[in-house]
Formats: sequence, structure tokens, C-alpha cells
Amino acid sequence: MSFRVAVDAMGGDHAPDAIVGGAVRALRADRDVTLVIVGDEPRVRKQLACHDLGEAASRLTVHHASQVVEMDEAPIEAIRTKKDSSLVRMVALAAEGKVDAVLSSGHTGALVAACQLMLKPLTCVSRPGIAVTIPSLHGPCILCDVGANISARPRHLYQYAVMASLYAERVIGVAKPRVALVSVGTERGKGTNLVKQARDLMEQDDQINFVGNAEGSDLFAGRCDVAICDGFVGNVMLKFGEALAEGLVRTITKEFHEETPDFQKRLRGGLGRVYHRHDYSRYGGTPLLGINGVCIVCHGRSDELAVENAIGVAGQCVRGGFNDAVAKRFEHDGRASKPNGHYARDATH
Repeated sequence: MSFRVAVDAMGGDHAPDAIVGGAVRALRADRDVTLVIVGDEPRVRKQLACHDLGEAASRLTVHHASQVVEMDEAPIEAIRTKKDSSLVRMVALAAEGKVDAVLSSGHTGALVAACQLMLKPLTCVSRPGIAVTIPSLHGPCILCDVGANISARPRHLYQYAVMASLYAERVIGVAKPRVALVSVGTERGKGTNLVKQARDLMEQDDQINFVGNAEGSDLFAGRCDVAICDGFVGNVMLKFGEALAEGLVRTITKEFHEETPDFQKRLRGGLGRVYHRHDYSRYGGTPLLGINGVCIVCHGRSDELAVENAIGVAGQCVRGGFNDAVAKRFEHDGRASKPNGHYARDATH
């Protein structure tokens, strides 16, 4: 099945070089993908000239955009004042039905806001959430939300549980994923009112393989395949985890280079495998779940491999009919949209 992806060439620390390079790699890897690279056309074409596209050239177009959303700009203000930015032009292509998915390594807040304003959430979803894949010794764990919604309500977390579970199953390939709710303890009574009420909703849905509360350490211990939290907690966990992993890698590398050449030789293979297992670029990007379309949020430091894999993730979401599965799942589920009992105060948000 063919699919079309619009790529923001100007977003990210290594734009446009790594973005264009990753797009070319994706074109070579999958003959079913067609790409629209959005950005400063002279700069984009200069980078494209460094690659031998061959037959892939027929599946690539460049869409000029004269502006760039900078990382320090307020999301809504940037969208409003920079109509000709690569990010806004990219999302507009999806809103017009010209592409099936969008992808950016740029301003996450602006990307989320643009998708919510221009693509709109699925009719059955209250608030979209970002689902990131966290590598661990026991395999990938999906954490949702990591920043799209910092003022979550119980039904938002319930919807994240359903959507992230479907994502883990359909895209990541986890059979009957175990879903946990991030809290300060595994006991049923632990957590804020938000956590307790969200837990009630998840327990009522027998289609969710709900395994109860999970502490932060459980994400790396293999106790769950999907971990649910609000965007504030999720973003703090994600940034802390990234910094800790990076610090450990630097420490290990420093100590490694101070060992004898023979010792280094014996350890190099094992360390390489550890790095590969925990390399974010293997997973490419993270989807914004609940949008009427496919949006892939990439790490700001994404290299060519990460961009290539992110385009692959976009293709999996499109080919797997992820949004159709979400809509079907929520079609007759009152918990997703109608408050009940002590959830009534959540109805207006």
C-alpha cells in the first residue's frame, strides 16, 4: 500500500541536512512511499544534489516555505504569524488531503497545536497525546502522554490507554499489551484523584489488558508494555530518562577509553549492542495519537537514520489503519466521551 508523507525540512538541530538525507534513505528503502519535503527550496535542493536519487526522484517533490518556526517561539503565536513556515505549510498539506502523514523534528508545541487546529482531533477523542517508545532490557515500552496535554482529565488518560494499547499492538507488534497507570505506588489506593478516577475507567474496560498502577522503575523492569500518565509527568520522566542515559553513556565511554587496548577490544562488541538497544533513532519518531491524520513527532537531534525510521513509523500507522481502529474502538464506548457519576466535573474540559 502506497502512502504520502510531508516532511518539515527546517525543523531540528541538524536541519535541513539530516532531514533531507533521511528522506532520501526512506525513499530508497520503501518504493511505496512518496515524499513532499517542505522548506526553503534552494537549501533543500542543494542538499538533494548531494544524493543520487535514481528512480526515487519521481516520488519526491519540494514544497517551498519561506519561514521557520523557531524553538523559543510561543506555539499559537508562531502558527498565527508564520503562515508560510515549513511546519504550518506541511500540516496544511495534510488538511487539504494531499498527504497521509506529517513529520517534524522542530517545535513540538507548535506541531501539536497546528495539528489540533488544522487537522482536528478524531471525533471520538477529547485530547490527543504523544506516545513515545522507551527502549529497555525487556523490550519497548510505550509512554503516553509525554507533553501534548499537561492538564489531563480522567477520560483523557483512559483514551490514551486505549490508543496507546492499539498503537503498541498494531505498530510496535506487541501482542495483548499490558497497560499500567503511572503512580507513586503500585497499591490501588495510591495516587492523585486524577490517577484514581482514571484507574476506575480503565478497570471497567475489559478490552484493555490493565495491570494496575506502575512506578517509574516498572517501565524498565518489564512489568508493562504501555504506561499512561498526564503530559506533565510524562515529559519530566522522558527528559530525566534521556539525560540519565546520556550521562551514563558518557561516563562509560570515558572509563572505557582509559582501559587497556586489549580490554577495550573485548568489551567493544558488548557496549555496541547496549548502545544499539537503547538508541532512540531505531524508533524514529513518536506519534501524536488521536489526530484526524498521522503526525510523527521526531527528536530535535534526529539524524538521517532517525528520520528514515520515523517515515517508516508514519507508513505503519497509515497502512495499519490505526485511526480507523481507534474510531471503531470508541464508537459505542460511553466512557470515552460521556461523564458518569463522579466523573461529571470532567464533562466541560
